[in-house]
Amino acid sequence: MINLIPTREAGLQRLEAFLPKAAKYAGTRNFDFGTENHQGVSQLSPYIRTRLITEEEATRAVLGQHSARAAEKFLQEIAWRTYWKGWLEMRPQVWSDYQSSLPHIAKFAGYDIAVSGKTGIECFDHWVEELLDSGYLHNHARMWFVSIWIFTLKLPWQLGADFFLRHLLDADPAVNTLSWRWVAGLHTPGKHYLARAANIETYTNGRFNPIGQLDETAKPIAMDGIYERQALELPENPRLSGRIGHLMFPDDLAEPPGEIGTIVATAAFLPESLKTSTRVTDFLHGAIASTLDERGGVPLNNMLEDLEKWIIREKLYHIVYSLPTVGPTKDYLSSQRLPQIAQPFVRDWDRNLWPKATAGFFKIKEALPKIHASLI
Repeated sequence: MINLIPTREAGLQRLEAFLPKAAKYAGTRNFDFGTENHQGVSQLSPYIRTRLITEEEATRAVLGQHSARAAEKFLQEIAWRTYWKGWLEMRPQVWSDYQSSLPHIAKFAGYDIAVSGKTGIECFDHWVEELLDSGYLHNHARMWFVSIWIFTLKLPWQLGADFFLRHLLDADPAVNTLSWRWVAGLHTPGKHYLARAANIETYTNGRFNPIGQLDETAKPIAMDGIYERQALELPENPRLSGRIGHLMFPDDLAEPPGEIGTIVATAAFLPESLKTSTRVTDFLHGAIASTLDERGGVPLNNMLEDLEKWIIREKLYHIVYSLPTVGPTKDYLSSQRLPQIAQPFVRDWDRNLWPKATAGFFKIKEALPKIHASLI
């Protein structure tokens, strides 16, 4: 079983082990050799999803050993996460529509068979088992899985996205939601991804060959709406003095930017509204606990009540927290009233790249050389 330990130290060890392979990523990333043999990919995504390791940090580490050109594909892979995040920040209704649709399709025929891994499609059933057992799937396997779910099993993409969100350790709301929509042909209208038996056979090294079992001629699913891009409003980062507390949520456990001021106390909260598997919940709790242990921080079990006690106990003048992005944490916070002394911040990586996620990936790709040059 894949052992993804929810600590920054474990993430850094995984990053260090992968760095020599980063320049070979373009040639290895599509091969899924099985649960115990994902050597062609980094498996850093759970650590970057929680920002136990940040995108900037991973990028800087790669550039410390390789040129941007040599490691281009892996560096772009890091930036794709940023693209999805920025894109959804400017179209939040995609998330709200997806969430509101779930109660209406919860009893869809064939769903229970699919999530039990009893479809009779060997590769798909294996990936269900692997996901439930480990909380992880190879990226190429995810694409095949999503395509089979939508085009062969004819199940709603929303239910599949929810299944991944509940069970993947790295299931970022933006990356997960928009990746499902991309495969379906909704993100880029008319452009979908079809899993093909020959492709699966090649890139699983012959472990699977679902010949005759897949719909390899399906059309993209019908568009479900037109989502106009909204203005992206990012607050300026505060520059503070006095006693400052850092309030963390599971989407971003990295320390605040240094220019904000000196942090004297740290606390974290895991919203109860997160509907995830025990494995995912344990990983998030573990990531929070290890971060708090490292910084001498405390968990908040009751958001508002414990937050107020923490403020008084630590004699805080200010609280800072990473600006919540579209997803469950932001949904939860929209129903809460943070104290007036709480102020959000935005990391430079996000501030520089999110505004470029207006349409496709091209604008971010075009901006990367300048970003990379600044990190060397």
